[in-house]
Amino acid sequence: MSTSAPTAPLPPLPLAGLKVVEFTHMVMGPTCGMMLADLGADVLKVEPIEGDRTRHLLGAGIGFFPLFNRNKKSIRIDLRHPEGAAAARRLCLAADVVAENFKPGSLAKYGLDYEPLAAAHPRLIYASLKGFLPGPYEHRTALDEVVQMMGGLAYMTGRPGDPLRAGSSVNDIMGGLFGAIGILGALVQCGITGRGMEVQSALFENNVFLVGQHMLQAAISGRPPDPMPNRVSPWAVYDVFTVKDGEQIFLAAVSDSQWPVFCDALGWPDLKADPALATNNQRVEQRASLLATLRERLANRPAAELAALMERAGLPFAPIRKPAELLEDPHLLATGGLADITLTDGPKAGQTVKTTLFPITLEGARLPVRHSPPKSGEHTREALAAVGYAESEIARLIEIQAVA
Repeated sequence: MSTSAPTAPLPPLPLAGLKVVEFTHMVMGPTCGMMLADLGADVLKVEPIEGDRTRHLLGAGIGFFPLFNRNKKSIRIDLRHPEGAAAARRLCLAADVVAENFKPGSLAKYGLDYEPLAAAHPRLIYASLKGFLPGPYEHRTALDEVVQMMGGLAYMTGRPGDPLRAGSSVNDIMGGLFGAIGILGALVQCGITGRGMEVQSALFENNVFLVGQHMLQAAISGRPPDPMPNRVSPWAVYDVFTVKDGEQIFLAAVSDSQWPVFCDALGWPDLKADPALATNNQRVEQRASLLATLRERLANRPAAELAALMERAGLPFAPIRKPAELLEDPHLLATGGLADITLTDGPKAGQTVKTTLFPITLEGARLPVRHSPPKSGEHTREALAAVGYAESEIARLIEIQAVA
């Protein structure tokens, strides 16, 4: 199989011409802006004079800035300086969308909150991405991990007595996604009525949405759901198995039609013929003993052999992969699911690495990386000139902010 991405036509960019100004940092707000930028919007990231601190995170945060800020432009403005705040307001009044994810009230002191901007620009769509929607919790400081702990997700992910956050910034990323969906809906409404609106998205409410199935499970069954490792599974065969040489593989048979196919693929006519295992609910009732039998029978079979059998039979299976291994995934490479970006910060600035793309196609094509993540303030002069600043005014603003 070829591992080079196919040549594909460029997709349509449905948001081309849309002007977005974002006051964001970390993951949630930048994710929202990235989705709009990937769809073709002209997204201008407003950074403080010292640059977005996310650019210089280490460890698990090292990929935040390069992943969530591609296809954007960058301007540096000191909002604490009156002329800097005035420049930011001018940018917002020339935009179609403003997005921000700072603490409640952070931008109000600069006249950059929704009410004054909307009063001067009725068509403006203003997206606030917060920890909590307005209510008793709204002034709390929220992080993805905070809402996972208080919102039941960490409880469901971990073992009993050992709450464990999900292994990705799921609420930050999905909170940005829901913010973008809200913006798209507001754009449609603005096209009908000629008026913009405020859109709000929040980490906690996103997390509650994610665990909604478990909340309904409790409401319907009358029993609190157990954490995922101890849950009452709706399917008997739906688990990770340790096989030959200590390798692991996920195998599943989730219907009564899949069960005999599963048994045939693995050469187990006795299990297929057992009337006590004929239906899914019967198998669920005997899940503990059935899984013990399967583990014993699978222990000396190679993972690659099992994967080939499952694929040939059309059954669900998955090798247990690490994120770094996906950089060489043959499907992603063959379908153009990864794209090159040039790093702008850190010890590897200037180097090219592969990044993941927005997981959709438009007219059969993936949305590309049109621009690598910007250098801090790279488009300051261009952005100010676009809203009417003369070159002398731009030079003066840059100078006074630098010494403020």
